[in-house]
Order: sequence, then structure tokens, then C-alpha cells
Amino acid sequence: MSILKAVDLKKVYGQGESEVKALDGVNLEVKKGEFVAIVGTSGSGKSTLLHMLGGLDRPTSGKVEIDGKDIFSLKDDALTIFRRRKIGFVFQAYNLVPVLNVYENIVLPMELDGEKIDKAYVDEIIDTLMLTSKKESLPNQLSGGQQQRVAIARALAFRPAIILADEPTGNLDSKTGQDVLSLLKVSAEKFSQTIVMITHNDEIAQLADRIIRIEDGKIVSEREVK
Repeated sequence: MSILKAVDLKKVYGQGESEVKALDGVNLEVKKGEFVAIVGTSGSGKSTLLHMLGGLDRPTSGKVEIDGKDIFSLKDDALTIFRRRKIGFVFQAYNLVPVLNVYENIVLPMELDGEKIDKAYVDEIIDTLMLTSKKESLPNQLSGGQQQRVAIARALAFRPAIILADEPTGNLDSKTGQDVLSLLKVSAEKFSQTIVMITHNDEIAQLADRIIRIEDGKIVSEREVK
């Protein structure tokens, strides 16, 4: 069953001679529980694609469905709420609130939404990501890898339909990056999460179930990872 679907997605910047096709008719389907890596060089359109899939920017044409909902049929306020409830984001910058401890950062989106917090579930995520001893720590007391694991825990805690990860290891050294990604994969499998990750790192991409390569705003290849 598809949890995410992009249909003939196009994003055009500028007009006439200065026109740039950042996305040029992208079609993509992601099944529930799948871990997909989108790879490409700088300027290939992969970040633009992720922003469209997450409803952070609207396409020039085409549509994106998440959990059966055409997200761009929603007005801005409704899209913001949908995004908060259905999409977990993990960015290269960890985006943690410096005055909140690890546990408070993880449950913040649920508190903002007025959701009842399932403490046992949150604790299980924290344990899986090896953060139990850091629950009371502030972000500035953590290493980069630990901060990124907090960001992953925050994304998982809301039980979103899909997690979108934008160069999640970009600020980490290769060993820490591999460790964090391995934990993300283990967590996704354990909690039945679906992940779409963009990366320029082919080694990191090998951890995914499927690798999609994008060039000049178009998908040029895709393959299953054995």
C-alpha cells in the first residue's frame, strides 16, 4: 500500500530565458514501511523534491498524496496542521530548542498540538535511540550525533505517516553518521515507520531499501538495495 505518491510534480522558477525547471515531471510512490534514499548532486532537485513531498513549498503543477490525502488541496493553515500531525522532519540542522531538555524537545510537537503523550512509547523510542541517560540534558550538553538522535526521536514520537530526512548526517563525521543512520533504520523497522531521505552520500544511501537517483529535476534511475 502506498503511503506517499507524487504525480507529475513540476517546480519552475523564473520565466523566459531565466526559467529553471527545479522539478520536471517527477512521479514517485513509496510503500508503507519502506526506507527510500533519494540521491543526486548539488542542484539536481532532490531538496526541492523533499520540500514538495513535505508540503513546505507548493509545486508549479502536479500533486502529492500522503495517507490518501492530496496535501496541496489544503489551505495553508490546514496544511500546517496536517504537516505537524502526519510528517516527521529530520533536518541537517538539528532544530532543537536550546532551553528544553532532551525529553521536552522530543514531546514538544505533541504538546503544541494538545496531544496526550504516550510516555511508554516515547520512553521506548528514547531507549531504542540510546538516549535514556540523556533525558534531562540540554542540547548544548550533547554531541552532534546525540542531538541528531534527539531530532529523530522527536520525528518518531508523533507516529507520523512518513518521516522526511534532509541530509540528516550532513553535520556529522562519517562514523557517527553511519551510527545515527543505522539507529534510524532500526527505529523505523521497530516502529513501522516509512522514511524518505535525501543524501549526496552513496555509502549512506546503501542503508535504504531502495535508491532513487535524480538529475536535472528528473528521476533517472531507481534500484532495490539487496
